[in-house]
Amino acid sequence: MCGICGIVNYSHGINEALLRNMCAALKHRGPDDEGIYLSNKGISVGLGHRRLSIIDLSSAGHQPMSNEDNTIWISFNGEIYNYKELKLILEKKGHRFKSATDTETVIHLYEEYGKDCVKHLRGMFAFAIWDEKERSLFLARDRLGKKPLLYSFKDGVFYFASEFSAFFANGAIGKALNAEAVSHYLGLGYIPAPLTIYKDILKLKPANTLVLKNNTLEIHQYWRLDYEKKINISEEEAALEVLRLLEDAVKIRLYSDVPLGAFLSGGIDSAIVVALMSKVSSSRINTFSIGFDEAAYNELKYARKIAQRYHTNHNEFIVRPNAVELLPVIVKHYGEPYADSSSIPTYYVSKLTRQHVTVALNGDGGDEALAGYERYSAVLLAERYQCLPLFLRRLLRSAVGYLPAEEEPKDIIKRAKRFLDGADFAFLKRYFYWVGIFSPEEKDQLLSPEFRSRAPVDTGIFLEKEIGDLSMLNLVDRLLYIDTVTYLPNDLLVKVDIASMSNSLEVRSPFLDHQFIEFAASLPAEYKIRGGIKKFILKKAAKELLPKENIYRKKMGFGVPVSRWLRGEMKDYLKDNLLSRKSLSRGYFYPSRIKELVSGHIDGRFDYGSKLWSLLMLELWHQRFID
Repeated sequence: MCGICGIVNYSHGINEALLRNMCAALKHRGPDDEGIYLSNKGISVGLGHRRLSIIDLSSAGHQPMSNEDNTIWISFNGEIYNYKELKLILEKKGHRFKSATDTETVIHLYEEYGKDCVKHLRGMFAFAIWDEKERSLFLARDRLGKKPLLYSFKDGVFYFASEFSAFFANGAIGKALNAEAVSHYLGLGYIPAPLTIYKDILKLKPANTLVLKNNTLEIHQYWRLDYEKKINISEEEAALEVLRLLEDAVKIRLYSDVPLGAFLSGGIDSAIVVALMSKVSSSRINTFSIGFDEAAYNELKYARKIAQRYHTNHNEFIVRPNAVELLPVIVKHYGEPYADSSSIPTYYVSKLTRQHVTVALNGDGGDEALAGYERYSAVLLAERYQCLPLFLRRLLRSAVGYLPAEEEPKDIIKRAKRFLDGADFAFLKRYFYWVGIFSPEEKDQLLSPEFRSRAPVDTGIFLEKEIGDLSMLNLVDRLLYIDTVTYLPNDLLVKVDIASMSNSLEVRSPFLDHQFIEFAASLPAEYKIRGGIKKFILKKAAKELLPKENIYRKKMGFGVPVSRWLRGEMKDYLKDNLLSRKSLSRGYFYPSRIKELVSGHIDGRFDYGSKLWSLLMLELWHQRFID
């Protein structure tokens, strides 16, 4: 696991100091080694690399790495789990290896298959290859977007890097604001690829490759998840195949030359990963869990059951988050506004885990593969709700609207109000209302006229173009696909990558193995959710592995009490930042609306927790990167 960066300059040479500064900005991603490659043969090229040593700890793993005649150079970030099989195939074809790394396998795959090399890879990756003979740069990102890759191309100079910090190491890239990205951020809490908050920087989307040749870019999508082709399989066979594929995905992720463990939340996904790790590993598993003082956010008792069942070397931490102290650190590492408050506990568990191991497995991806979120049940319920007579729907909304809601994450009245508010919408609008922060109507009330003229208000229109036509899919598969191509790579995986790599920790996700994801997509929708039971087939598969209480308990998530914080210990911090003269004069928003949101929340008249958190993170980003 590493940080990568580089420059291709068609008009001038490359300053070595600039490239080294880009590398230095990524040191947290790779504290063990640094390397650069420079070439000035007509086109100036520089590749940079920071290494976190996981496989082959010797100097043979130093990057950037080349082939035998130094005509192909690579800077690689990630892990290729099938590299040993690939190495055997390539050796039979005459390729010779000088190291035991997965990185060198990618070099020889590129020699053999060119751009199609990515189709042979099983793992998480973002890499750059400079082909001296072709005079071309080849960038690639893994299928689901586990590893990030940013780029900028302006005036004949191309930059790429794992994180925003590398672009700003020498002021080489400007920080001009992308107003459209701000609007989408307010709608979703994250900025969807390929956009970033900066006009001159873009994200390479998952499952995409980029070729830079003759001063021209060509981007290609090499993989797409297919939900249309369904297999004919019994429940029993499907449950067995789910376990077989997950066991294989866990097994290949256990190879490491450094200490390894697992995040254990107590939820079904991480619990199954730990159970399968215990089954295939010859040594005792290290597990790591964090809890909170607030009972509604604490899952330690469920994690403890799994740890005891599988006799793991279990480590528990009670976290009392100091959000005011941590937020500037989070803002710095994310590099653009990011409003998922679960980044706080994810950062803490990564930091604490890194004190013991260098690699950790987790349960990410299970919800997106097998329908684990509440919205999967809600979308089916909404279809039935829309069949009710209009007067009955109005009566129901009115009755629930009068009921008092609590701030607890699973408060049924609060959830019922949100469900009913969006249940009458068309499918996509309903989805974005349920998962979003500010609706288009709310953004219209918030954004100033000048800013609104520069930014589209409706994020759904942007994402609808990105998603494409889903009319041929059933409702559950539509939702699964949307989450897999939007929320998963742009929110969840960004959160985990930044939180873990800022602590020099590598995180591996068996549920995100593309072979498992493809199988899950091929299963009938009723195997994923049935009779209100989410992840139906996974729960059936887990019955011999986990206690019933762990399998069928309600999903808790990995959140923090944002609403309570913002009207409690963070009240003054919120007001000092959002209501300052500088903040209110930025020109993004109507100042009166910001004041209404702050006062309404602090007074307890409304719960604007998620809205205010997103505005606070935007303001803190502005202070750190623009001011």
